[in-house]
Amino acid sequence: MAENDESLQGLVEVWQQIYAFSTSMVLKCAVELRIADIIHSQGGPITLKQIASGVTDSPSLNISHLERIMRLLVLKNIFTVHHPSDGGETLYGPTNLSRWMLWDSKPSFVPLLLLGNNPVNIGSWHYLSQCVKDGGVAFKKANGCDVWDFASSDSGYNKLFNDAMSSTVDILMGVFLPAYKDELSSIGSLVDVGGGTGEAIHEIVKSHPHIKGINFDLPHVIATAPAYEGISHIGGSMFEDIPNADAIFIKDMLHDWNDEKCVEILKNCRKAIPEKIGKIIIVENVIGINEKDIFEEIRIMLDLTMMTLTTGKERTIEEWKKLLEEGGFPRYNFIKIPARQSIIEAYPI
Repeated sequence: MAENDESLQGLVEVWQQIYAFSTSMVLKCAVELRIADIIHSQGGPITLKQIASGVTDSPSLNISHLERIMRLLVLKNIFTVHHPSDGGETLYGPTNLSRWMLWDSKPSFVPLLLLGNNPVNIGSWHYLSQCVKDGGVAFKKANGCDVWDFASSDSGYNKLFNDAMSSTVDILMGVFLPAYKDELSSIGSLVDVGGGTGEAIHEIVKSHPHIKGINFDLPHVIATAPAYEGISHIGGSMFEDIPNADAIFIKDMLHDWNDEKCVEILKNCRKAIPEKIGKIIIVENVIGINEKDIFEEIRIMLDLTMMTLTTGKERTIEEWKKLLEEGGFPRYNFIKIPARQSIIEAYPI
Protein backbone atom coordinates (compact mmCIF):
# COMPACT_ATOMS: atom_id res chain seq x y z
CA MET A 1 0.00 0.00 0.00
CA ALA A 2 2.84 2.34 0.93
CA GLU A 3 4.49 1.64 -2.44
CA ASN A 4 1.26 2.53 -4.24
CA ASP A 5 0.97 5.74 -2.20
CA GLU A 6 4.52 6.73 -3.15
CA SER A 7 3.84 5.98 -6.80
CA LEU A 8 0.68 8.08 -6.72
CA GLN A 9 2.52 10.93 -5.01
CA GLY A 10 5.23 10.77 -7.68
CA LEU A 11 2.59 10.85 -10.40
CA VAL A 12 0.98 13.94 -8.84
CA GLU A 13 4.34 15.71 -8.52
CA VAL A 14 5.17 15.04 -12.18
CA TRP A 15 1.84 16.53 -13.23
CA GLN A 16 2.53 19.57 -11.05
CA GLN A 17 5.98 20.06 -12.59
CA ILE A 18 4.65 19.71 -16.13
CA TYR A 19 2.11 22.46 -15.57
CA ALA A 20 4.17 24.63 -13.21
CA PHE A 21 4.39 27.26 -15.98
CA SER A 22 0.65 27.89 -15.66
CA THR A 23 1.07 29.49 -12.22
CA SER A 24 3.56 32.01 -13.56
CA MET A 25 1.40 32.78 -16.59
CA VAL A 26 -1.75 33.20 -14.47
CA LEU A 27 0.15 35.46 -12.10
CA LYS A 28 1.25 37.56 -15.08
CA CYS A 29 -2.39 37.72 -16.20
CA ALA A 30 -3.43 38.90 -12.74
CA VAL A 31 -0.75 41.60 -12.79
CA GLU A 32 -1.78 42.81 -16.25
CA LEU A 33 -5.40 43.02 -15.07
CA ARG A 34 -4.23 44.72 -11.84
CA ILE A 35 -6.32 42.35 -9.73
CA ALA A 36 -4.17 42.82 -6.62
CA ASP A 37 -4.47 46.61 -6.90
CA ILE A 38 -8.26 46.34 -7.27
CA ILE A 39 -8.63 44.14 -4.18
CA HIS A 40 -6.17 46.06 -2.00
CA SER A 41 -7.76 49.39 -2.92
CA GLN A 42 -11.03 48.26 -1.35
CA GLY A 43 -9.41 47.59 2.02
CA GLY A 44 -11.01 44.17 2.36
CA PRO A 45 -12.58 41.18 0.61
CA ILE A 46 -14.69 41.95 -2.48
CA THR A 47 -16.88 40.03 -4.90
CA LEU A 48 -15.95 38.78 -8.34
CA LYS A 49 -18.23 41.40 -9.89
CA GLN A 50 -16.41 44.14 -7.98
CA ILE A 51 -13.07 42.85 -9.26
CA ALA A 52 -14.48 42.75 -12.80
CA SER A 53 -15.77 46.31 -12.54
CA GLY A 54 -12.27 47.49 -11.61
CA VAL A 55 -10.59 45.99 -14.68
CA THR A 56 -10.08 48.81 -17.18
CA ASP A 57 -10.61 48.62 -20.95
CA SER A 58 -12.78 45.51 -20.66
CA PRO A 59 -16.24 46.22 -22.15
CA SER A 60 -16.88 42.50 -22.67
CA LEU A 61 -14.98 40.95 -19.75
CA ASN A 62 -15.47 37.19 -19.43
CA ILE A 63 -16.52 36.69 -15.79
CA SER A 64 -16.19 32.91 -16.07
CA HIS A 65 -12.55 33.20 -17.16
CA LEU A 66 -11.88 35.61 -14.31
CA GLU A 67 -13.40 33.19 -11.80
CA ARG A 68 -11.18 30.36 -13.04
CA ILE A 69 -8.12 32.60 -12.83
CA MET A 70 -9.02 33.46 -9.24
CA ARG A 71 -9.45 29.78 -8.34
CA LEU A 72 -5.78 29.04 -9.06
CA LEU A 73 -4.59 32.25 -7.40
CA VAL A 74 -6.50 31.29 -4.25
CA LEU A 75 -5.02 27.77 -4.40
CA LYS A 76 -1.55 29.34 -4.56
CA ASN A 77 -2.34 31.63 -1.58
CA ILE A 78 -2.09 34.81 -3.63
CA PHE A 79 -5.60 35.73 -2.49
CA THR A 80 -8.05 34.46 0.13
CA VAL A 81 -11.56 33.23 -0.56
CA HIS A 82 -14.64 33.29 1.67
CA HIS A 83 -17.96 31.59 0.92
CA PRO A 84 -20.66 33.28 3.07
CA SER A 85 -22.84 30.80 4.97
CA ASP A 86 -25.96 32.72 3.95
CA GLY A 87 -25.34 31.87 0.31
CA GLY A 88 -24.09 35.35 -0.60
CA GLU A 89 -21.51 36.07 -3.26
CA THR A 90 -17.99 34.65 -2.86
CA LEU A 91 -15.50 37.18 -1.48
CA TYR A 92 -11.83 37.48 -2.43
CA GLY A 93 -9.31 39.14 -0.13
CA PRO A 94 -5.62 40.20 -0.06
CA THR A 95 -2.69 38.28 1.45
CA ASN A 96 0.95 38.95 2.30
CA LEU A 97 1.79 37.54 -1.15
CA SER A 98 -0.58 39.75 -3.11
CA ARG A 99 0.97 42.94 -1.70
CA TRP A 100 4.12 42.18 -3.73
CA MET A 101 1.99 42.24 -6.90
CA LEU A 102 0.87 45.87 -6.61
CA TRP A 103 1.71 48.27 -9.43
CA ASP A 104 1.43 51.44 -7.39
CA SER A 105 3.43 50.38 -4.33
CA LYS A 106 7.10 50.00 -3.48
CA PRO A 107 8.72 47.55 -3.26
CA SER A 108 6.94 45.59 -5.98
CA PHE A 109 7.76 42.46 -7.96
CA VAL A 110 5.57 43.52 -10.87
CA PRO A 111 8.45 44.66 -13.17
CA LEU A 112 10.49 41.53 -12.38
CA LEU A 113 7.53 39.27 -13.11
CA LEU A 114 6.81 41.03 -16.40
CA LEU A 115 10.45 40.75 -17.48
CA GLY A 116 10.75 37.10 -16.51
CA ASN A 117 7.57 36.21 -18.41
CA ASN A 118 8.23 38.48 -21.37
CA PRO A 119 8.02 36.52 -24.67
CA VAL A 120 11.59 37.53 -25.51
CA ASN A 121 12.92 35.91 -22.33
CA ILE A 122 10.53 32.96 -22.29
CA GLY A 123 11.42 32.08 -25.88
CA SER A 124 15.06 31.69 -24.86
CA TRP A 125 14.29 28.77 -22.54
CA HIS A 126 13.20 26.67 -25.51
CA TYR A 127 16.84 26.60 -26.66
CA LEU A 128 18.17 25.26 -23.36
CA SER A 129 18.66 21.65 -24.50
CA GLN A 130 20.49 22.88 -27.61
CA CYS A 131 22.85 24.86 -25.38
CA VAL A 132 23.53 21.77 -23.28
CA LYS A 133 24.43 19.87 -26.47
CA ASP A 134 26.63 22.43 -28.20
CA GLY A 135 27.19 25.34 -25.80
CA GLY A 136 26.34 28.97 -26.37
CA VAL A 137 23.70 31.20 -24.82
CA ALA A 138 20.02 30.43 -25.27
CA PHE A 139 19.01 34.10 -25.45
CA LYS A 140 21.38 34.70 -28.35
CA LYS A 141 20.19 31.58 -30.19
CA ALA A 142 16.59 32.73 -29.80
CA ASN A 143 17.06 36.43 -30.58
CA GLY A 144 20.18 36.67 -32.74
CA CYS A 145 22.15 38.84 -30.29
CA ASP A 146 23.02 38.96 -26.61
CA VAL A 147 20.70 40.50 -24.04
CA TRP A 148 22.76 43.72 -23.77
CA ASP A 149 22.69 44.43 -27.52
CA PHE A 150 19.00 43.58 -27.59
CA ALA A 151 18.27 46.07 -24.79
CA SER A 152 20.33 48.80 -26.45
CA SER A 153 18.33 48.46 -29.69
CA ASP A 154 14.85 47.99 -28.18
CA SER A 155 13.74 50.86 -25.93
CA GLY A 156 10.70 48.96 -24.65
CA TYR A 157 12.76 45.98 -23.53
CA ASN A 158 15.43 48.31 -22.15
CA LYS A 159 12.85 50.01 -19.92
CA LEU A 160 11.38 46.67 -18.86
CA PHE A 161 14.84 45.38 -17.97
CA ASN A 162 15.88 48.51 -16.05
CA ASP A 163 12.58 48.64 -14.16
CA ALA A 164 12.95 44.99 -13.18
CA MET A 165 16.52 45.46 -11.97
CA SER A 166 15.53 48.43 -9.80
CA SER A 167 12.27 46.97 -8.49
CA THR A 168 13.81 45.01 -5.63
CA VAL A 169 16.43 47.59 -4.60
CA ASP A 170 14.31 48.76 -1.66
CA ILE A 171 14.09 45.20 -0.33
CA LEU A 172 17.83 44.62 -0.50
CA MET A 173 18.80 48.06 0.82
CA GLY A 174 16.50 47.54 3.79
CA VAL A 175 18.78 44.67 4.77
CA PHE A 176 22.15 45.83 3.43
CA LEU A 177 22.23 49.35 4.90
CA PRO A 178 21.68 48.36 8.55
CA ALA A 179 24.14 45.47 8.22
CA TYR A 180 26.87 47.59 6.64
CA LYS A 181 26.31 51.06 8.10
CA ASP A 182 29.58 51.22 10.09
CA GLU A 183 31.69 50.25 7.10
CA LEU A 184 29.98 52.82 4.84
CA SER A 185 30.69 55.62 7.31
CA SER A 186 34.41 55.50 6.48
CA ILE A 187 33.98 55.68 2.68
CA GLY A 188 34.34 59.08 0.99
CA SER A 189 33.44 58.12 -2.58
CA LEU A 190 31.70 55.08 -4.00
CA VAL A 191 31.08 53.99 -7.60
CA ASP A 192 28.30 51.53 -8.38
CA VAL A 193 29.58 49.49 -11.33
CA GLY A 194 26.68 48.28 -13.45
CA GLY A 195 24.40 50.39 -11.30
CA GLY A 196 21.53 50.58 -13.77
CA THR A 197 19.51 53.75 -13.37
CA GLY A 198 21.05 54.51 -9.98
CA GLU A 199 18.49 53.40 -7.38
CA ALA A 200 20.96 51.44 -5.22
CA ILE A 201 23.67 54.11 -5.03
CA HIS A 202 20.93 56.68 -4.40
CA GLU A 203 19.71 54.73 -1.36
CA ILE A 204 23.28 54.41 -0.05
CA VAL A 205 24.04 58.14 -0.44
CA LYS A 206 20.66 59.11 1.00
CA SER A 207 21.53 57.07 4.09
CA HIS A 208 25.16 58.31 4.15
CA PRO A 209 25.14 61.82 2.57
CA HIS A 210 28.89 62.31 3.13
CA ILE A 211 29.55 59.80 0.33
CA LYS A 212 30.16 61.09 -3.17
CA GLY A 213 28.17 58.66 -5.30
CA ILE A 214 28.89 57.66 -8.89
CA ASN A 215 26.51 55.53 -10.92
CA PHE A 216 28.34 53.81 -13.78
CA ASP A 217 26.67 51.80 -16.55
CA LEU A 218 26.32 51.56 -20.32
CA PRO A 219 25.40 54.82 -22.08
CA HIS A 220 21.92 53.62 -23.16
CA VAL A 221 21.16 52.74 -19.52
CA ILE A 222 22.49 56.01 -18.12
CA ALA A 223 20.43 57.91 -20.70
CA THR A 224 17.25 56.92 -18.84
CA ALA A 225 18.59 57.45 -15.29
CA PRO A 226 16.82 60.12 -13.19
CA ALA A 227 18.75 62.88 -11.44
CA TYR A 228 19.60 62.16 -7.80
CA GLU A 229 21.14 64.57 -5.32
CA GLY A 230 24.74 63.62 -4.59
CA ILE A 231 24.95 61.20 -7.53
CA SER A 232 26.90 61.58 -10.78
CA HIS A 233 25.82 59.38 -13.68
CA ILE A 234 28.65 58.25 -15.95
CA GLY A 235 28.24 56.15 -19.08
CA GLY A 236 30.93 53.80 -20.28
CA SER A 237 32.16 50.22 -20.39
CA MET A 238 33.48 48.40 -17.32
CA PHE A 239 35.62 46.36 -19.69
CA GLU A 240 37.54 49.51 -20.65
CA ASP A 241 37.75 51.94 -17.74
CA ILE A 242 35.98 52.43 -14.39
CA PRO A 243 35.74 55.82 -12.59
CA ASN A 244 38.07 56.23 -9.61
CA ALA A 245 36.66 56.09 -6.07
CA ASP A 246 37.57 55.00 -2.55
CA ALA A 247 35.46 51.89 -2.98
CA ILE A 248 33.42 50.06 -5.58
CA PHE A 249 29.94 48.66 -5.12
CA ILE A 250 28.62 45.78 -7.26
CA LYS A 251 25.13 44.36 -6.89
CA ASP A 252 23.86 41.37 -8.89
CA MET A 253 26.12 42.16 -11.82
CA LEU A 254 29.03 39.71 -11.86
CA HIS A 255 26.56 36.84 -12.12
CA ASP A 256 25.81 38.13 -15.65
CA TRP A 257 29.30 37.22 -16.88
CA ASN A 258 31.54 34.19 -17.27
CA ASP A 259 34.71 33.84 -15.18
CA GLU A 260 37.00 35.32 -17.82
CA LYS A 261 34.90 38.48 -18.16
CA CYS A 262 34.51 38.77 -14.38
CA VAL A 263 38.27 38.67 -13.89
CA GLU A 264 38.59 41.43 -16.49
CA ILE A 265 36.01 43.52 -14.61
CA LEU A 266 37.67 42.90 -11.25
CA LYS A 267 41.10 43.90 -12.59
CA ASN A 268 39.62 47.19 -13.82
CA CYS A 269 37.98 47.66 -10.41
CA ARG A 270 41.36 47.18 -8.76
CA LYS A 271 42.87 49.93 -10.92
CA ALA A 272 40.08 52.34 -9.91
CA ILE A 273 40.57 52.17 -6.12
CA PRO A 274 43.49 53.09 -3.82
CA GLU A 275 45.72 50.07 -3.24
CA LYS A 276 46.09 50.51 0.52
CA ILE A 277 42.63 51.64 1.62
CA GLY A 278 40.43 50.70 -1.33
CA LYS A 279 37.97 47.84 -1.40
CA ILE A 280 35.20 46.33 -3.46
CA ILE A 281 31.80 45.59 -1.94
CA ILE A 282 29.99 42.82 -3.80
CA VAL A 283 26.38 41.97 -3.01
CA GLU A 284 25.53 38.78 -4.90
CA ASN A 285 24.28 35.24 -4.50
CA VAL A 286 26.54 32.65 -2.91
CA ILE A 287 25.31 29.13 -3.58
CA GLY A 288 25.66 26.77 -0.64
CA ILE A 289 26.56 29.43 1.94
CA ASN A 290 23.62 28.06 3.88
CA GLU A 291 21.90 25.23 2.04
CA LYS A 292 19.05 25.06 4.55
CA ASP A 293 17.98 28.69 4.30
CA ILE A 294 14.79 29.69 2.49
CA PHE A 295 16.63 31.38 -0.41
CA GLU A 296 18.72 28.44 -1.67
CA GLU A 297 16.18 27.19 -4.22
CA ILE A 298 15.85 30.74 -5.59
CA ARG A 299 19.64 30.98 -6.01
CA ILE A 300 19.68 27.73 -7.99
CA MET A 301 16.77 28.90 -10.16
CA LEU A 302 18.60 32.18 -10.79
CA ASP A 303 21.71 30.25 -11.77
CA LEU A 304 19.71 28.56 -14.54
CA THR A 305 18.25 31.93 -15.52
CA MET A 306 21.78 33.32 -15.88
CA MET A 307 22.76 30.29 -17.96
CA THR A 308 19.77 30.86 -20.24
CA LEU A 309 19.99 34.63 -20.68
CA THR A 310 23.71 35.42 -20.25
CA THR A 311 27.17 33.84 -20.13
CA GLY A 312 27.10 34.12 -16.34
CA LYS A 313 26.32 31.97 -13.32
CA GLU A 314 25.67 32.02 -9.59
CA ARG A 315 28.79 30.94 -7.70
CA THR A 316 29.77 28.93 -4.64
CA ILE A 317 32.15 30.29 -1.99
CA GLU A 318 35.06 28.42 -3.57
CA GLU A 319 34.22 29.77 -7.02
CA TRP A 320 34.03 33.29 -5.61
CA LYS A 321 37.40 32.93 -3.88
CA LYS A 322 39.06 31.75 -7.10
CA LEU A 323 37.49 34.59 -9.07
CA LEU A 324 38.56 37.27 -6.56
CA GLU A 325 42.13 36.02 -6.35
CA GLU A 326 42.49 35.91 -10.14
CA GLY A 327 41.01 39.42 -10.34
CA GLY A 328 43.59 40.87 -7.95
CA PHE A 329 41.77 40.67 -4.62
CA PRO A 330 43.65 38.16 -2.43
CA ARG A 331 41.89 39.16 0.81
CA TYR A 332 38.14 38.83 1.25
CA ASN A 333 35.35 38.37 3.74
CA PHE A 334 31.90 36.80 3.30
CA ILE A 335 29.08 38.32 5.34
CA LYS A 336 25.74 36.49 5.50
CA ILE A 337 22.66 38.72 5.66
CA PRO A 338 18.93 37.84 5.76
CA ALA A 339 18.54 38.05 1.97
CA ARG A 340 19.21 35.83 -1.03
CA GLN A 341 22.49 37.72 -1.52
CA SER A 342 25.54 37.90 0.73
CA ILE A 343 28.02 40.74 1.17
CA ILE A 344 31.52 40.00 -0.10
CA GLU A 345 34.24 42.47 0.93
CA ALA A 346 37.44 42.19 -1.09
CA TYR A 347 40.75 44.06 -0.80
CA PRO A 348 43.65 44.53 -3.25
CA ILE A 349 46.28 43.79 -0.56
